[in-house]
Amino acid sequence: MAGRTRANPLALAVLCLLYERPMHPYEMSSTLRERHKEDSIKLNYGSLYSVVESLRKRGLITARETVREGRRPERTVYAITEAGSTEMTDWLSDLLSRPAKEFTQFEAALSLMPIFGPDEVINLLETRLRSLRQQQRAHDQSNAWAPPNFPRLFLIEMEFKYALLRTEIEFVSALLDELRSGTFEGIALWRRMHELREEGRTPEAVDEVLAEEFKEELSWLSELSDTQRPEQG
Repeated sequence: MAGRTRANPLALAVLCLLYERPMHPYEMSSTLRERHKEDSIKLNYGSLYSVVESLRKRGLITARETVREGRRPERTVYAITEAGSTEMTDWLSDLLSRPAKEFTQFEAALSLMPIFGPDEVINLLETRLRSLRQQQRAHDQSNAWAPPNFPRLFLIEMEFKYALLRTEIEFVSALLDELRSGTFEGIALWRRMHELREEGRTPEAVDEVLAEEFKEELSWLSELSDTQRPEQG
């Protein structure tokens, strides 16, 4: 896997499990679920088998033996190789030490938000906020499974996930307050743009009206054009 894009956290999880001890894929799946890792790593049995086979082909794990328990089908037990241990160490170290740009769906939606009018965005964000608060309540309830004095080490990813959830709730709540009150910067221009579109104006006509009615708000456009204009030789 070295030199390839490290895009599948499930592959790293398999390497970490086999670093602990040899396992067959069913035991890997059961162990990840027992540890509630499916909340942080996308897990299904079919994809797990594909990941195991890919790691084997790359020499990062190896088939050690085949075992049979009772009437169950034979299962292949895998072990991590020296190359797999090196890759696991490098990969996990990189993820822990280097922040990476993650293209989240919500960030993408926010960047394209002006395609809707303010009122529609308010309705959609209110729906999102209700869902986020439901997730928060579910998270609070799910913590009840952990016994007293359960080591924080084994729940740290849930703590991070909850911190992100709280931050998003705060962000969406504050954004909704600005949109509802009309204090969101640029909302008048945004609302007027959709009014003109609903009147059936052409894009060119919409731009002309906005340029006339919002000269001050759109002054940055001319400044931006000046900075991007090529120098004359």
